[in-house]
Amino acid sequence: MDKITIFVFFTGLAVLLQAGVLTAMYLTMRKSGERMEALAAEVKTKVLPTIEQAHSMMAELEPRMVVIADNLEQTTATIRAQVQRVDVAVSDAVDRARLQVIRADELLSRTMDRVEQTSDMVHKTVVSPVRQLSGLMQGISVGLEFLFSGRGRKNGRHEERPPVPQDEMFI
Repeated sequence: MDKITIFVFFTGLAVLLQAGVLTAMYLTMRKSGERMEALAAEVKTKVLPTIEQAHSMMAELEPRMVVIADNLEQTTATIRAQVQRVDVAVSDAVDRARLQVIRADELLSRTMDRVEQTSDMVHKTVVSPVRQLSGLMQGISVGLEFLFSGRGRKNGRHEERPPVPQDEMFI
């Protein structure tokens, strides 16, 4: 056999082998295409209606969602305004209470100062003169008792006299 015949034989064999591979690929692709078409049909029959139903539900819910969002926005604005009002009222009450506490403290301080001044004045104008008068009266009392008791020096002797009880101080 000659080389060309061998070459043509192998070339034909290669072409036949290539044709077989292409045929197998065609058949496989055809089966895959049929499966894909069946899958696409199943998607169309099952998934698309569900998507369309969800889309229609969303279309129905959209106006309601808009109303809910508007209501939520209005409620939030109202709550914010009320909280601001309460904050102003509480701040005012705290400020007033602080002022009243300051006034009460000042009043108490003034009252304590006046009580202290009054106590000092009573001590100076009443207690001190009473003590002095009491001392003076005791002195006069002892002196008169000494003079009128007849005690003194008898026969050149000095007699012991009993001690004078001290008057207790009073206020």
